[in-house]
Amino acid sequence: MKKNALQKSTLWLALGMALSMPLAMPAFAANTDGSLVGHVPAGAQVTVRNPETGFERTVTADADGSYRFPLLPVGRYTVEVQSGGAAVGSIQTVTISLGNATTHDVGTGPATLEAVTVTGSSISPIDVSSTETATNLTIEQIDRLPVQRDALSVALLAPGVVRGEFGGVSFGGSSVAENAVYVNGLNITDFYNRVGFSTVPFNFFQEFQVKTGGYSVEFGRTTGGVLNTVTKSGTNDFKAGAQLVYEPDWLQSEQQDNPGRISRYDEFDRAALNLWASGAIVKDKLFFFGMYEARKYDPRNSDDTYDTFFDGRSNPGFWGAKVDWQITSDHVISAMGFSDKTKLTTDEYGIEPAQDLNGARIYQNTTFNESGGDNWNLTYTGYLTDTFTMKAMYGENSRTSDIHSLTDDQCSLVQDRRVGSGFLGCTSNTAVIARADDREQYRLDFDWQLGDHLLRFGYDHENNTSFYNQRYPGDGRRFEVFEAGDEVNGVPTPDGVDAYVRTREVRNEGNFETVNSAYYLEDNWQITDNFLLNIGIRNEEFDNKNGEGVSYIKMDNMWAPRLGFSWDILGDSSLKIFGNVGRYFLPVANVINIKQAGPFLDRRTFYVFEGFDENNIPILGEQLGDVDDSQGDGTVPDVRGEVDADMDPVYQDELILGFQKQIDANWSFGARGIFRKLTNAIDDMEITYNGLCEVGGFIMGNPGEVATIYSDTDCDGENDAFVDIDTRNTGWALYDVDGNFVGSTGWMKPRRDYQAMELVLDRAWDNNWSFNASYTLAFSQGNAEGPVNSDTDFSDSGRTEAFDNPWVNFNAHGYLPNDRRHQIKLNGTYALNDAWEFGATLDGRSGRPVSVFGVGNPFDETEFHSFYVCTANCDASHPERTYTLFPRGSEDRLPWEWDVGASVTYKHSFGASDLSVKFAVFNLFDRQVVNEVNEDRELANAIGLINPLYGQGTGYQAARYGQITVSLDF
Repeated sequence: MKKNALQKSTLWLALGMALSMPLAMPAFAANTDGSLVGHVPAGAQVTVRNPETGFERTVTADADGSYRFPLLPVGRYTVEVQSGGAAVGSIQTVTISLGNATTHDVGTGPATLEAVTVTGSSISPIDVSSTETATNLTIEQIDRLPVQRDALSVALLAPGVVRGEFGGVSFGGSSVAENAVYVNGLNITDFYNRVGFSTVPFNFFQEFQVKTGGYSVEFGRTTGGVLNTVTKSGTNDFKAGAQLVYEPDWLQSEQQDNPGRISRYDEFDRAALNLWASGAIVKDKLFFFGMYEARKYDPRNSDDTYDTFFDGRSNPGFWGAKVDWQITSDHVISAMGFSDKTKLTTDEYGIEPAQDLNGARIYQNTTFNESGGDNWNLTYTGYLTDTFTMKAMYGENSRTSDIHSLTDDQCSLVQDRRVGSGFLGCTSNTAVIARADDREQYRLDFDWQLGDHLLRFGYDHENNTSFYNQRYPGDGRRFEVFEAGDEVNGVPTPDGVDAYVRTREVRNEGNFETVNSAYYLEDNWQITDNFLLNIGIRNEEFDNKNGEGVSYIKMDNMWAPRLGFSWDILGDSSLKIFGNVGRYFLPVANVINIKQAGPFLDRRTFYVFEGFDENNIPILGEQLGDVDDSQGDGTVPDVRGEVDADMDPVYQDELILGFQKQIDANWSFGARGIFRKLTNAIDDMEITYNGLCEVGGFIMGNPGEVATIYSDTDCDGENDAFVDIDTRNTGWALYDVDGNFVGSTGWMKPRRDYQAMELVLDRAWDNNWSFNASYTLAFSQGNAEGPVNSDTDFSDSGRTEAFDNPWVNFNAHGYLPNDRRHQIKLNGTYALNDAWEFGATLDGRSGRPVSVFGVGNPFDETEFHSFYVCTANCDASHPERTYTLFPRGSEDRLPWEWDVGASVTYKHSFGASDLSVKFAVFNLFDRQVVNEVNEDRELANAIGLINPLYGQGTGYQAARYGQITVSLDF
């Protein structure tokens, strides 16, 4: 494997927020827990207890008076200290939050517990033992705000996170295909395309942690951000409740549509009824939490041309459950499961007349969209000694994607190429695809305190398998009718035959596996009472396998170092400066295995055309010539000529510097600066010259790096040996005006640089009001957005058109699609009294940059995609044309987007029952600015012909809509 050294970069300032506690020993928490640390008299007994579950542990402070409780489940605890049989201080209540360490000193050390008494459940301490950047939000905080009930909407509350294409979000300038999502330690991220994740029922969540940078070596396989979550658990008290969430169509504004008109039909009804219960099966030992959510979703819309009306309906049932068994105070087992299976059924109707939705509708077809699956994990936590703990987890994550229609089996795909490219018969569906993705995951994590050193180490393993089945509709054949010449398929055309039929069968079916594994080691060294150094290393391995289970892209020994520090300047946790530098690797998505290394069949058979039958299916006569399956014979191909044998991984280097300052008991302020540099891309490139011979075909490799490919070395048209192709300088053949080969050129190296400064002001909730404000100034520049392309709407991860030939990205450096120069976020809650609460959010972001795409270039006669546009003599031959370069993102910027949300909540108690009624409005002012436009200046394959749709809006802010939530808990 080629070396990939850390790049030098500048440090900027970094963010922070919330209250603080004094420093103790370093206390990093696992991805499903928190920690409690502090100082007490030497040798004192410290007992922590959760009064709701009876969970209790006691440790003895060391000779320095330090104590530590690692791997505590999130929740409220009491802390009691005894020394020599006498109580030290009073019993206090603390809150343990996800992924954080809460620090409490009692009777000695930098401060006393009485000086920093903490009660309640909404503290956000400055964690001076952490060098990462994260935003924590509990379900109670979210319920007080007008926030849509999905995990990505929660992530968008964090600084530097913006909504992106394909239903995803962008962290710190990354594409939407670079994030990771965990629930109770189970990775639920989509691994087929790395866009999206399993949909957990929202009422199942207890707390969210949005990691936007500097996360520890425990986390990997992401160059974006991490959304880390935990679910609710049962307690000794039986509790139950019901919640109805309703979004009616009459609370929706009319949606703007292309080109800026009011959409003639675009609305939905959505409702969810959630029933839940929790309690103890065995008091202080065995607990349960369970919920069932009935959902109803009825979308109704028309297509862009208003020729088709879609009427959809979906009413799935979502469930979630968690069981916790406290075997002893030292051994705990938890089991979690949830289901997000869903099926959307959509009826399609023709609209007559086409411009009038009130006209008659003629039924055409019904489409079924099935997705989701069952997910579960089992976790063991062992507190083996006061200083040594472990956690073991095994789990499975399932996702399906199956889109089919009633016509798929009944109707064949037919085209008469003699009269055009339109489809005959009852279908125009070009592929029937079913897919099932199953992740099998296990990991071991250990935590060992050795004096001033806290060692954390572990192993993380995933088997990601995709079952994939693709075919044409009908009997699996596509029928195309052509005019016949003198010869068809290499044989003379029979006398009297003027047309022929080509049937084409395209299939790809099989299981495709990727194995990702890693081990890590981290030392958190408390050099002084005030200064912590975090030193970590993670070793990654990615192994992508073909349709026969044989490795064909394997990258190992990927060392990801992380180095961070935290300096508690005043020694009382009121002012912290921190920084970190690290490397992060991104796996290759399973879609690459399927599209490149499967048993692909492309079988073409030719027949005499003898007319159409009553269903417009061509009648096949005599077969002409042999069957042609040269493009794919149904066996797994030899991909040595298509995949770089020494491929480098995609990785990102990140540097962060920041501070956090507690202003007073409620207010805090922070700032951080970020520099991220993405190095390498894995994408497909068309190689037409290998340095020895003129060749042809796409390879998967690193643009701008040396690719080792099994290729032709004696120019006889047959691959015979491995060749090193330096794609910076060669790989693409150049020809003169007479078509003679005159040399070659190569690709520009991919590049993405992100620089940002984030400022945060926070006022913690005190049962009266809270406030949070952030401002981000960011610059995202380069020539590669990431594994997917937002500006060209290409979502196949790692197979974009960005490097198909050298001219696509030639001189294309500029502002990238996720460059949102300014971001302003505000949210807050005010309780008028015990009955009425008001919440508000504001998310403002400057518009994305607009590019100009042409189809030619001044260097050769390729007509595909580039940042060059023909501006003069376009009808002349290539050497006489004038091309103008439009650097990426230089044309314009789209307008600012402002999303304002507002909510009002009424609360009332009836004995042991609590009623809550919440009304929320999203995009309160119904601001529907364009957020995406057509960026193709020239028509495809038509140099000099201006695209009349250039600059026209293709996407708009979602219209205003309302949500009613009624909750009853008892």
